[in-house]
Amino acid sequence: MEFFRIKRDIPFMRSARLTIFISALFFVAAVVLLMVRGLNLSIEFTGGTLVEVRYPQAAELQKIRSELASDGFQDASVQNFGTSQDVMIRLPARKGVSSAKLSEDILASLRKQDSGVELRRVEFVGPQVGEELVNDGGLALILVSIGIMLYLAIRFEWRFAIGAIVATAHDVVIVLGLFALFQWEFSLSVLAAILAILGYSVNDTVVVFDRIRENFRKMRKGTIAEIIDNAITRTLSRTIMTSVTTQIMVFAMLFLGGEVLFYFALALTIGIVVGTYSSVLVASPIVMWLGISRADLVPVKKEGEADQRP
Repeated sequence: MEFFRIKRDIPFMRSARLTIFISALFFVAAVVLLMVRGLNLSIEFTGGTLVEVRYPQAAELQKIRSELASDGFQDASVQNFGTSQDVMIRLPARKGVSSAKLSEDILASLRKQDSGVELRRVEFVGPQVGEELVNDGGLALILVSIGIMLYLAIRFEWRFAIGAIVATAHDVVIVLGLFALFQWEFSLSVLAAILAILGYSVNDTVVVFDRIRENFRKMRKGTIAEIIDNAITRTLSRTIMTSVTTQIMVFAMLFLGGEVLFYFALALTIGIVVGTYSSVLVASPIVMWLGISRADLVPVKKEGEADQRP
């Protein structure tokens, strides 16, 4: 299905050096930000106290944040949980202060505004648990990346695997770099968004790669750049349709999902834009520069041998 068809191939590969240079610049900047500023890890990773309270009426989150800040809890994260009356407050670990004492202080601060506040739950996440989550999250990213490389190397060719993994690494690092730059909270939901971005980016890249492989069989006289340009142009309608429809759903979560889903949706929003860009203007140029040729994808058919191409 196509909403539009481009009659002449767009010469994407003519701008390959420029797009790769821009991508490399942003990639290096993101790595530097991650090294210098680091991620603003949530208490799931760093350890801390989670306090859940219930108000007799709809809670005013901004007033709660102001009251807590005035009582010395500037680092408190306040959000609705489930209903407009339920509020979840998360605080990083404090030396020499138990979670029980911390929850009592929080409740006392909240009751200055509303004496009907009810304490529902108090949980403590230890630093050891947070360290395990960091390790498990990093391991998940590594295993997903290895699986992607193996899949593409088997389905296509090793040059495609390298191009795809560089493109997906580009997407993930840039998203993480923006989180480091603006110090947005990096939580388990954001980690889930990063894994989703990996899958989305690879899916988009595979569609382009599949058309490139098909073009090598059809365009016998075309150059490598012409074959890749044709593949990208012919899949451009599908790429735009997929990105736009996915973004509509993500925007709904971003603007209507509340604080609980905000950073999850924000990571997805950035990842979809960057992933679409990298599928077209990062992965394909790398495959071309690695020296892909018709001989790598179209086996030579010997005389009298049946055609066994997939």
